[in-house]
Amino acid sequence: MTVEAKKETRGFETEVKHLLHLMIHSLYSNKEIFLRELISNASDAADKLRFEALSNDGIYEGDSELKIRLEFDKDKRTITVIDNGIGMSRQEVQEHIGTIAKSGTKQFFEALTGDQAKDSELIGQFGVGFYSSFIVADKVTLKTRKAGASHEEGVLWESSGEGEYTLESIDKPQRGTEIVLHLKESEDEFLDDWRLRSIVRKYSDHISLPIVMDKEIPAETDDEGNETAPARVEEETVNSASALWTKARQDISDEDYNEFYKHVGHDFQDPLAHIHSKVEGTNEYTLLLYIPSRAPFDLWDRDAKHGVKLYIKKVFITDDAEQLMPRYLRFIRGVIDANSLPLNVSREILQQSKQISTIKSGAVKKMLGLIEGLAKNEAEKYETFWSNFGNVIKEGIIEDFSNKDRIAKLLRFSSTHTDSEKQDVSLEDYVGRMKEGQEKIYFITADSFAAAKNSPHLEIFRKKGIEVLLLSDRIDEWLVSSLTEFDDKHMQSVAKGDLDLGKLEDEEEKKQQEEVNKDFESVVNQIKEVLKEKVSEVRLSHRLTDSPSCLVSDVYGMSLNMERIMKEAGQKMPGSKPIFELNPTHALVTRLKEEQDDQRFADLTNILFDQAILSEGGQLDDPSAFVHKLNELLQGLLK
Repeated sequence: MTVEAKKETRGFETEVKHLLHLMIHSLYSNKEIFLRELISNASDAADKLRFEALSNDGIYEGDSELKIRLEFDKDKRTITVIDNGIGMSRQEVQEHIGTIAKSGTKQFFEALTGDQAKDSELIGQFGVGFYSSFIVADKVTLKTRKAGASHEEGVLWESSGEGEYTLESIDKPQRGTEIVLHLKESEDEFLDDWRLRSIVRKYSDHISLPIVMDKEIPAETDDEGNETAPARVEEETVNSASALWTKARQDISDEDYNEFYKHVGHDFQDPLAHIHSKVEGTNEYTLLLYIPSRAPFDLWDRDAKHGVKLYIKKVFITDDAEQLMPRYLRFIRGVIDANSLPLNVSREILQQSKQISTIKSGAVKKMLGLIEGLAKNEAEKYETFWSNFGNVIKEGIIEDFSNKDRIAKLLRFSSTHTDSEKQDVSLEDYVGRMKEGQEKIYFITADSFAAAKNSPHLEIFRKKGIEVLLLSDRIDEWLVSSLTEFDDKHMQSVAKGDLDLGKLEDEEEKKQQEEVNKDFESVVNQIKEVLKEKVSEVRLSHRLTDSPSCLVSDVYGMSLNMERIMKEAGQKMPGSKPIFELNPTHALVTRLKEEQDDQRFADLTNILFDQAILSEGGQLDDPSAFVHKLNELLQGLLK
């Protein structure tokens, strides 16, 4: 097949068209970031080549001096970014340019509001990379060849960013990627040597790869004006070209740290916090890790590549290093540079390396320390952190036994102390407010904050002024199954088992309960007969003060909320039977005691049972039967 026959025209995906339109208009006030994005991509390409060359130095093709070259042409009105990194094959060009193969794309577009300022932040958070070229260019030409491929396997990609792009096979002697931006008429400000250099120094000074531009050296003359050396052009490195994390902390400004984060995290916003630390000894390594200020869109994609890059002696090894950071810290971005590991280490060796395990353990402790510092000293930042990453941190209770106690202190919940949906109550706060004689930490799980807050199970606790944690996130069911105690206080669900308030109940109350139980014994037995297979037990409730009935799970059984979550996830669950509790002081329950008609007794019993299911957020097997019985009961009251 000839080269020309391989030329084709393709249409952008709908999402790409949408993104290009939004980006060009939303980011227009910050146009210069296009250069930062292209340089960042070029740097990543060089990192990948350097790693591949560890096992196959032939892909250097005799040129191991990696760099990024920046050119501009005032006459042609172009800016060109050239790298001699890994390059792309035709298939990779199709996969990475023209499509958005990125987790969270759908959620990204759903989150857009139409407000330009807010959408600009979202676009920056999503990361636009190569597409930022179209902020300043009305046509972009990309030439690339994969390192190690033949010259004839070069690829030419070109588009005006309006809906279509062309792909063409070309001969390209040099590996790597060359991107030519044909500037819009209004963007002449970027056709200036000083302007481009200032952008590089502002955004990309930390790039460890040399970023070079041509510099004109004027002719040299002697004292009499005779030319001794002609004018010439020399290549000059514009950036400092040293890995930021290798510098001393006192030599790095906050702006430097922030710009490096934007490079390594592919984010447009400043990070929330960072930690820069060097560990010396037999296992020597440096880490520079960041907490983003907002959650990435692929936060809930637990199998996505995570954000910590592994370097060995400043040589990039991998960005797919799950063994460097546990999944519950998958939002962390940054680098870890290990000096004590061999450069030829493989990914398989990394998974089994004791040194890597030690580095991971140390990095996790550093990150938890950073988060603890926010919680203790920067309440506003911690509130931002928790709203973005709280549910992910909760996974640590389940996954990281060695740090369980530290993570538990970082948890935040809603509670009846304020009845606010805001999660700002720590377990330490709760324990500090426990009533005299209280021995347990009480909580309730539900599928929403409103359901938790208004649960009938809370009635006796509100009456006695006992605080209850209100847990309404899905992860909370797994959390409380792993976190069974805190500060030697047992964690107790208010919707499981028989209620025992221990020293919070007085002897007089217990005697009254025993008398009521005897008085209602025949009624309880009759209710058991009516409900038969629906319940495991019927008993009088000591937790209800206003509601007539509620459902309770067995103390060692699965909560009703957990059962519902598992069923919604498609799991087949054995039908467990709840405990049915009745409030003996409620008028409807005392009416049962007086009811002589067996059918009305059965109808009222079933109504109370169905109401209890509804109050738990459950669904009725036969809603129409419930409505029919309720209507008959109401009609009877009208007679």
